[in-house]
Amino acid sequence: MPHGLQVFVQIQLSNLIPLMFFASSAKPIDDSLNNFVDEIEAQSPSLSVLAAREFRYSLRQTQVEVNIKEPRQFNVLEEFIIRAAIEFQPPPTEDELASVLGLDSVFIKTTTTTLRSLQTLSPTSPLTVTPEGRSFYERGSVPQPPYPIQIYAITDPLSDKITFQSESLNETVINLPDLADFITIDNTIADIASLPLEEIQKSIQASGLALHTPEEGKIVTSCRVLASTQKIWRKISLFIIFDALEDKLTIQIRNGKQILESASNWLKVLHTEGKISLQALCKLSTETINLERQAIFKQKNTEIEARLENIRQKALEAATKNTSEIDNYKALGEAVQLRDGQIAQAFSDVLNLAKSQILIYSPWVNQAVVNEKFLNLLQKLANRRVWILIGYGIARLQEDEDKPIPPEVEKKLRAIKTPDGLPSVLIFWLGDSHVKEIIVDREIYLCGSHNWLSYRGNYLPLGELVFKVTIPLQVQEAYEFLANRFQNHAQKLWQDALENRDSKLALESLCVWGALGMEDIALKEIQKNNWFELLPVWLNVALQGLKSKNLSDDSASFQTALSLLSQVSIEETFIELLQQGWRKVLGAIAINNPETALNLLSDEVWAQFIRLKIVQESDSPNDFILSCT
Repeated sequence: MPHGLQVFVQIQLSNLIPLMFFASSAKPIDDSLNNFVDEIEAQSPSLSVLAAREFRYSLRQTQVEVNIKEPRQFNVLEEFIIRAAIEFQPPPTEDELASVLGLDSVFIKTTTTTLRSLQTLSPTSPLTVTPEGRSFYERGSVPQPPYPIQIYAITDPLSDKITFQSESLNETVINLPDLADFITIDNTIADIASLPLEEIQKSIQASGLALHTPEEGKIVTSCRVLASTQKIWRKISLFIIFDALEDKLTIQIRNGKQILESASNWLKVLHTEGKISLQALCKLSTETINLERQAIFKQKNTEIEARLENIRQKALEAATKNTSEIDNYKALGEAVQLRDGQIAQAFSDVLNLAKSQILIYSPWVNQAVVNEKFLNLLQKLANRRVWILIGYGIARLQEDEDKPIPPEVEKKLRAIKTPDGLPSVLIFWLGDSHVKEIIVDREIYLCGSHNWLSYRGNYLPLGELVFKVTIPLQVQEAYEFLANRFQNHAQKLWQDALENRDSKLALESLCVWGALGMEDIALKEIQKNNWFELLPVWLNVALQGLKSKNLSDDSASFQTALSLLSQVSIEETFIELLQQGWRKVLGAIAINNPETALNLLSDEVWAQFIRLKIVQESDSPNDFILSCT
């Protein structure tokens, strides 16, 4: 059998193995959850749902009555009495105040009795103002008599929270397994009556009920239980997800599409501590997990090998072309085979061609390659605003790497900055890959046996083989695979940044998204998490995209970013950076397309620009754009 055909047959057979395995292994997935499973697996080629089951669990509902005070404007006499109680030293009695005003003390005592009943004045003489009374007085009001409202307290054992809502939950029959039969759930009911009033007020506020809004003078003053607690059943879904890139299992609890983070984290801890069994919970044994894991890895590795074999075949085809066919072949892209001494020169040449983006995967990184000459090359690329993403690692766990990157090498790479001070080189341990790949501007792809960032610097023949590929389909397949790994890592960094409010990790996430042309994702995450101090960073990332022609002048992201200005205070510590960022971004857009820049400056946006002192009140949008160009 010819070698090419033999390789083809081997690849097809190896492709069948995981497919046969998946077909023959009945995953414990409830039919009602198939659509959710498809959505999860569509997020990334590395994700596979190993199990998905529905359960029920019980909430506790308690009807309560809260009393609410609201403000009313005080009258002249009330204002004078409260003011006197605050300002006079020592505080006056009713009789003393009546004497000062020349009024019958009956009028004063009638008014102070009313104010005491509203907890505005302390109950005994002399006249002193309560903290609540002072709070109302500062808003020019006194409280009205409290009125009652009936609401419902909902205790959720999975989230370990108490929430309040105005409508009662409906009692429904749910014929599903009870999660409590598999996991010990603390169903201890919080005694609502014994909770501190301050805790109840905070829970009512957090529940979104407009019943306790102290800034408006509306205050919940008391709470009492009206009826016995009811048990209400709720449906939830449990998913066991395997990430082939991270080699990690994730347990996820959902209410419909909503991921219940605290419940998911709780189950993760229980599983780590060996307190729950996936076999009992969703009929998923350790043996099944390992078999699925091996099949997924085999499938992923087979896909990579099939892609590389396709490239080898393209290179062989190129070698057999006659002279008359070469020009047409090159016009459609080509795969060229490079050996030994040709590789280092091609490596340097291809990097120097970069206009906006370089992706590199090298299992190892060392100082033999990352020397002064190479660092200078990367800095020149950074000066041209080229993003450089480097992934490394061959072991499945970072702590298992036998050749970790030297800290001084990583430090030097991370020190390379763009003209605007952003990190141009972003280097991360991704692990679990022996593939050696470089993709430049999604146009040129280098792959083969050469260790790009760890060869020992000699150029003697070592039998190394590299393919330089410009065939769009092959380049795009390789790009999607590698870019997806970086995107997954950026998402993980972002989650870590959110948990610790770590702006350094957040910066790295935003830069990776920017390097991948995903500025819109970065902005949505900033908006979703109200992390507005990162807006100046996002503007710098967007500026890099504009100047490298990697981000369109009319990107919808700019309109979204402008809409967030109304949520930013002029007192913010980052306001100066925000001002500079918008001037630079609008300037970069205006240089290329003044009309597009002008269209962004609607009346509402211009009012925000003036409020935040991005422009002067004497400026006009036309003059501002003209000054930019």
